[in-house]
Amino acid sequence: MKLIDQSLVVKKMGGRLAKNQVFKGIYLAATLFSLVVLAILMFRIFTQGYAYLSWDFLQNFTSYVASRAGIKAAFFGTIWVMAVTIPVSLILGVGTAIYLEEYAKKNRFTTFIQMNISNLAGVPSIVFGLLGLTIFVRFFDLGRSILAGGFTMALLILPVIVVASQEAIRSVPGQLREASFGMGATKWQTIYRIVLPTAVPGILTGSILAFSRAVGETAPLLVVGAFAAVRYLPDDLFSTFTVMPIQIYQWAARPQEDFQTLAAAGIIILFIILIVMNSIAVLIRNKFSKRY
Repeated sequence: MKLIDQSLVVKKMGGRLAKNQVFKGIYLAATLFSLVVLAILMFRIFTQGYAYLSWDFLQNFTSYVASRAGIKAAFFGTIWVMAVTIPVSLILGVGTAIYLEEYAKKNRFTTFIQMNISNLAGVPSIVFGLLGLTIFVRFFDLGRSILAGGFTMALLILPVIVVASQEAIRSVPGQLREASFGMGATKWQTIYRIVLPTAVPGILTGSILAFSRAVGETAPLLVVGAFAAVRYLPDDLFSTFTVMPIQIYQWAARPQEDFQTLAAAGIIILFIILIVMNSIAVLIRNKFSKRY
């Protein structure tokens, strides 16, 4: 009987190991396929747009002549919009997460709020554009301004930041809170000095994804009133604007091959902006990760 039992155990273990290898191969193949597609896309974009990368491309405004066209207005418009979007979304998102996790009572109302925040993360971006048009452009009379566009993009990525921040705050060990209370710290001192610094890596991880989405969105800004072609730089937060994704789309939609090459060059610049933004966030995240 013991020999039979051992043989059955060996067969079961062999079957489990075989299944493990099969699923490992499937996941590895999916990963390799994704990497290959990404590599082909990057190779295509860089080989197509590299020829147009120059100082003149960064210094010139858009033009109907491809050889004179540049991305200056869209580049600075993107910087202006993100300068509004990032602080507004971070302050509101992290503040909401702190309230829901640390202060709000767990009841049906907070459960309802939490469920709606999670659902908002999956709402199409154009819906947020309509919301921004109604609230910021018309109700607050901000017009087709950078401020209206930045607030609209902040609303778009706010649910993602709230959910990511809540998960990061929940992951903070309870022993840290208890130790802080035991030393006589108040609730806010515990949140400010213990909980938030410990949760920063998780908060920034979700925020990086949210900011990357905001940089590449076009639909909400088109609804709010961003222009497709601008030949001037913004003067202040109430100036009209365009952003890089809209400019890239305008070039890519033209039938001339030169403008499609310009679009590839614009995508390269957009990649560089994303890399710089993400690198800064990763450095901050790693700094707090080592400390805690």
